[in-house]
Amino acid sequence: MHERKLYRAALAAFMVAGISGCGGGGDDPPRLSAATPAALPSTCEALATQWGTLPTGLTITGVATVAAGTLKVAGQDIGEHCLVTGKVNERVSPVDGKTYAIGFEMRLPKAWNGRFWYQANGGIDGAVVTALGAYGGGPLTNALHQGFAVLSSDAGHNNALHGGPAFGLDPQARLDYGYQAVGTLTPIAKDLIRRAYGKAPDRSYIGGCSNGGRHAMVAAARYADQYDGFLIGAPGFNLPKAAVANIFGAQRYALLASGDPATAAGLETAFTQAERATVSAAVLAKCDALDGASDGLIQDTTACQAAFNFMRDVPTCTGGRDGTCLSTLQKIVLEPIFSGAVKSDGTPIYAGFPFDSGLASAGVAFWEFNAPLILDSGAVAMIFGVPPVSPVGFNGPAFTLGADIDALVHSIQATNATYTESAMSFMTPPNPTDLSRVRNRGGKILAYHGVSDAIFSVHDTERWYQGLQNRHGGDASDFARLFRVPGMGHCAGGPATDQFDLITPLVTWVEQGMAPERITATARGPGNAGGANSDVPTAWSPGRTRPLCPYPKVARYTGSGSLEDASNFRCE
Repeated sequence: MHERKLYRAALAAFMVAGISGCGGGGDDPPRLSAATPAALPSTCEALATQWGTLPTGLTITGVATVAAGTLKVAGQDIGEHCLVTGKVNERVSPVDGKTYAIGFEMRLPKAWNGRFWYQANGGIDGAVVTALGAYGGGPLTNALHQGFAVLSSDAGHNNALHGGPAFGLDPQARLDYGYQAVGTLTPIAKDLIRRAYGKAPDRSYIGGCSNGGRHAMVAAARYADQYDGFLIGAPGFNLPKAAVANIFGAQRYALLASGDPATAAGLETAFTQAERATVSAAVLAKCDALDGASDGLIQDTTACQAAFNFMRDVPTCTGGRDGTCLSTLQKIVLEPIFSGAVKSDGTPIYAGFPFDSGLASAGVAFWEFNAPLILDSGAVAMIFGVPPVSPVGFNGPAFTLGADIDALVHSIQATNATYTESAMSFMTPPNPTDLSRVRNRGGKILAYHGVSDAIFSVHDTERWYQGLQNRHGGDASDFARLFRVPGMGHCAGGPATDQFDLITPLVTWVEQGMAPERITATARGPGNAGGANSDVPTAWSPGRTRPLCPYPKVARYTGSGSLEDASNFRCE
């Protein structure tokens, strides 16, 4: 009996030592070990033979060597690697009679860092874009450059073959786009990597921005056991709702437009670039100094929303519109776009949008006036709605301007015998604030969002993170952090420091247990190696830097030193 007690005590001590040896202990999540590099032991052309029999449904369509320097990032050579192309689950749709498959490419470095990166792509997918794993504005590095094996896919449809959003007529294509392409390709990619290098990836990551950020967030909810790190950029995790909200906004703009509201240029007459600049200036005048520095960036976004009043602080026209003011009617019509789209009974559809300094940028104009007519119309009509609208003779602007908003909200939540999952089921992460499976296995989530994003609201992402905090005892920062980027538009651009490497801090957090307390971001003025950002004000230093701070902290000026240098700001 005594020996049994000693054994149990020794076993318990061993288990505690094992956990803390991995960086855990107590209630801390475990720390995952670091990846170890490996070299590709064969030529690229030998891989097809080396792989042997492939899993059922998988076809490799090409393997080729890509010489070092063929691809570059910020003028730097990307090393020699193998380009592998393929497809999986080819089939003929019983609904539209077209042939579908999940197309992909993988890039396998000759000098591999032992890691896998799933590049989740944006928009409605539909094309296999180059597998690089690049994020932020004008990236100076990317996952492939750092030695990851990187995969990119079309998420189960081809825009050229399937008519863009018309792929939504096929029920399985909807599900692949929503989440199943990631679920299908992840084990396939890991198996091909194992066969190529002689070992599976030690660590696996998934990342993207916009719809790619949605993919990564969905993966955190659905495939927590498959990935160690999740890079979630401007996540459209409520994408169907955001698309309906953008249509709602277009209908509001149409009430004011002096031009043809069925065109982007005509719709923009409702809220011109000069008028948006006037609103931006009014926001800056009220909020810029709240962080201790008048520098053209609003770091304390939350305080700004309380301090700024759209109706009061924007000049009201006493005569005609001349760009320096807004008419009373404009203010009345535009205010609901910022406060958040609602149904006819006042029920909220989607989050509101903060007032920020980037409102006058070209990217905002695209999302406000072009996207609802051309992009959101087709997505809501054919991908998200049940039943889908026929693509034959479809007119996007007419659909947007004539749609019943309440009916659209119903359609994205509806199902029928053919479309058995609603858009709000297949597009959104189930239980998005319960990500305990990620935490419990030592996984990490790094999210970021531009405050001036005009299509996916940073308020929606803040609300998600607040829910995540509440679900995890009031503090989820031991495994998930959100970084807001003041002034930045959708994924990049805007009067912002939008150039940053988020891959390195994510890997450091996952594999070394060092959580990012701040991330240095740079403005892309003239001469920037990653490409200049035309939205950067000329008054700024071309290489201005700022710390991005983990929410809810904000960057505050220390009171001394150059306003162009991140070292003179602290996260509080």
